[in-house]
Amino acid sequence: MPASRTRHLCSVAAALVLTVTAPAAAASAAPSTAGLREVLFVGNNWDGTADVIKSSGDYARIGRIDVVPDKAERMAEINADPIKWIYFMAIRNSVGEGHDQFVDDMYSTPDGSSVVVSRPSFADVVSIDLASGRVNWRFKVAGYRADHMAVSPDGTRVAVSASTADTVHVLDIVSGKEVGRFATGDKPHENIFTRDGRYLYNMSIGDVNTATDAPWLDWTKGDRHITVVDATTFQQVKVIDMRQRLDAIGLKDYSDAVRPAVFSPDESKLYFQVSFFNGFFEYDLATDRITRTKTLPKNPATSDDRTTFVNDSRHHGLSMRPDGSKLCVAGTMDDYATVVDRATLQEGPLVGASKPYWATVSGDGKDCVISESGADQVTAIDFATGQKRLSVPVGDHPQRVRLGHVADGWTGPVA
Repeated sequence: MPASRTRHLCSVAAALVLTVTAPAAAASAAPSTAGLREVLFVGNNWDGTADVIKSSGDYARIGRIDVVPDKAERMAEINADPIKWIYFMAIRNSVGEGHDQFVDDMYSTPDGSSVVVSRPSFADVVSIDLASGRVNWRFKVAGYRADHMAVSPDGTRVAVSASTADTVHVLDIVSGKEVGRFATGDKPHENIFTRDGRYLYNMSIGDVNTATDAPWLDWTKGDRHITVVDATTFQQVKVIDMRQRLDAIGLKDYSDAVRPAVFSPDESKLYFQVSFFNGFFEYDLATDRITRTKTLPKNPATSDDRTTFVNDSRHHGLSMRPDGSKLCVAGTMDDYATVVDRATLQEGPLVGASKPYWATVSGDGKDCVISESGADQVTAIDFATGQKRLSVPVGDHPQRVRLGHVADGWTGPVA
C-alpha cells in the first residue's frame, strides 16, 4: 500500500478515536430555544398520531398531531400499485403485528414550527406543520419501508433508515431535500450522531421477521454490522462487526444484531442491546472490544421460545442519565423496565410495564421515560430511586419517544 494511503487511513482512524474518547468541547452549537417550549413527542404507531406531552413533571398532554393527514392519497397510490400493496400488507402482517405502521420516529425542527416523521407503511418521511397540521414536504425513501431516524446536534439534518433498501438517507430538516445517503448492512435500524456531529453510526439488524431464530440458524438473518460514516461526506469510516467481538468472549450463540444503543457522555463506551437477549453489552471504542456483559432477569411468564419474541427483540429500549451514572432498560418481552447502575451493573427494582418499547430521558434529566406499547401509556421512572413515578395515557401502541420543541402557547394544530 502506498505510504500516502497508509497515512490517510491512520489519520482517519485517529480522528475517529479522538471523537469518541474526548468530551465534545467542539460540539455543534445547539439550536436557540427562545420562544419555544420543550416537550416530549410520543409516536402512536398504530394510531397514526403523536401525542405531545410535558417533558418532565406531570407529563400532562399538551396536544395531539395527526401524522397521516394525507392518508387517503397515500392509500390510493398503494392500491394502484401491486408491488407497493404487497409490501404494505407484508408490513401490516409482520412487523406491524396485524396493524399498519404509521409513525416510527419523529423530531421537531429547530424553530419548533414542524415535526418530521418517518412512516414505515408509507415508506416516507414527512414534515408536518405544527400550527396547521398540514404536510410541508414529503420524501419517499428507497425501497418500501422507513424506520428509525436521528437528528444532527445542530438540528439541521435528519437521518432515516430505508430498511428494505439497506440505505440511510440524510435530509435537510427544513426543506426535505436529500443531502446525502450511504449503504449499510441488511435492514438498517438505529442511527446515532456523535455529539460533535462529525460521525453518524447506523446499526443494521437483518431479517427479524423470519422463524429461523435458533442460534445455529443465525447466519440466515443476513449481514448485520455497525456502519460509521463521516457525517459531511457520508463516506464510510469504519465497520464494526459485533459477531467477531462476541465470538472473542465466547458468546457464539448470541445474536450480533445491534438494536437500541447509547453512548456514554464522553463517547468512549457504547452500550447496546441485541436480538433475543435479556440484557445489554458495554463496548469500548478505543480498544475495539466488548468489555462487560449484563444479563437481566427473565420474567417467568415469558416463553424462551425465540419465535414468540416480537421482531426478535426480547429487550428493546435503552437510555442513560445525563451524568452517565445510570442506564435505563426496557425489558420488552419480559414486561418490565429497570434502572441499572453503570459502575456496578447492578439493576434496581423491576418496574412492571406492558411491552415497554423504548426508553428516553426526561427534559430535566431526572426520569427515564418508557413507552408501554401494550398499555397505551408512557411511564416515568426516577433515575435516583429506580421507582415508578407515574404513568400518563397516550394513543394506540406508543413506540418512539423523543424530546423536541413547540412554540410557547401551542396546544395543537388549528383546523
